[in-house]
Amino acid sequence: MYPKVSSILIISIAFILSSCSTTQKINSLKPIPSDDAPMVYKTETSFVNMPLEISLQEIENQLNKSLNGQIYDDSNLEDDKTEMKIWKTAPIQLIEKDGKIQTVLSLKIWSKFKYGTDFLGLNDTKEINLNGVFMLSSTVKLSNWKMNTVSKIESFEWTESPTILVAGKYIPITYIINPTLSIFKSKMAKKIDDAIEASCDFKPYVLDVLDKMSMPFLTSEQYQTWFKLIPIEVYVTDAVLAKTKISMDLGLKCNMQTMVGLKPKNTFEREAVTFKPVTKIPNQFTANVAAISTYESASRILTTNFQGKEFGSGSRKIVVQKVDLWQKDGKIIIALDMTGTIEGTIYLSGIPNYNTLTKEIYFDQMDYVLDSKGILTRTANWLMQGTILKKIQESCRYSIKENLDEGKKSMLPYLNNYSPMKGVFVNGTMNDFEFKKVEITNKAIIAFITTTGKMSVKIDGME
Repeated sequence: MYPKVSSILIISIAFILSSCSTTQKINSLKPIPSDDAPMVYKTETSFVNMPLEISLQEIENQLNKSLNGQIYDDSNLEDDKTEMKIWKTAPIQLIEKDGKIQTVLSLKIWSKFKYGTDFLGLNDTKEINLNGVFMLSSTVKLSNWKMNTVSKIESFEWTESPTILVAGKYIPITYIINPTLSIFKSKMAKKIDDAIEASCDFKPYVLDVLDKMSMPFLTSEQYQTWFKLIPIEVYVTDAVLAKTKISMDLGLKCNMQTMVGLKPKNTFEREAVTFKPVTKIPNQFTANVAAISTYESASRILTTNFQGKEFGSGSRKIVVQKVDLWQKDGKIIIALDMTGTIEGTIYLSGIPNYNTLTKEIYFDQMDYVLDSKGILTRTANWLMQGTILKKIQESCRYSIKENLDEGKKSMLPYLNNYSPMKGVFVNGTMNDFEFKKVEITNKAIIAFITTTGKMSVKIDGME
């Protein structure tokens, strides 16, 4: 009899010691409370090729907005003995010819010039009135994101005969003024060049487009998935004028993220984006996307997977009520709260992996510990050694195929004549997403995916 009691006592002590050991092990697995520190992980930058097209009509519109009414006023007679006021009398027209811009200008010019000598006050001033159409020819280049032109007046045609004010009367002087137009030609050509440079600074427009593209947008309402683009550098090739449009290649170096949960903040900083000139840009984009799933969001998804499911055999049944995830020592800990034959928590641990065929995140090399009061050894063996735990483990996975498909579907509208701002249109194509790898951090599981495609940007009709 005493040996039997002794055996029961030994078993009881062993069970208590085992329970204490298990409790300590479980406590050691529990996560440290999360803080507000930013998530840190290694990522690969993406490169987006964006051929940019600006219609000559658009530049013409911007030029007409910049130059309206009186476009020139020189009231200093003493510096070059000439005063000049110039008015635009009709919309400016731009025409492409042999890779140059031809500008048609309808102008009214009033000028006062001083002649003679200052010696003993022997000088006089005269006023000249000109009204005609001037034709300028301009070479075009892009420098520091501003369109620069070097223009010269090639021809002119008077709509009214030039006149000079003499004794209160306007006297025609066409035969005199035609040979002496050099002063007007140089000043008008410089004025047009300055106006084109001022109205055709594309850097603010590019930054506005990047600002709009950097706004996080919802890609899946069901999974509360957000896409976010973070620009780093912008590259640009020389501008080419041909067939009524100016073309250049833009390249965008950036980071791309998808995040599950609350809408992420827009972290775009205009001053942080650097611009660099290059000679050539690849003709397609390569997008490396970090699909971030926080442990809170992954826990919600796995809890949803178990809803309405009952695991058991014979009279023994369990139902998983809640799932919690965190990481510990390079592994994911999965805590399953259950009711039924077993009242308690099972802790599974495993390494996240990806199934390329099913497009699922699953957990490899899975192990478990048991933390439940009053669980009989026989009941524990039923759960651990049978097929029930394997079925539970199979439910501890989630597919990202729908996320990838939904992500592509959600992003396609942004490549189909998408207009982030008035007068700017984005078009392109995108291939299917491909999975690369899974990494874990102290705050999330990150699946790295990649895709390729083409994109173009057209500017036409801006305000």
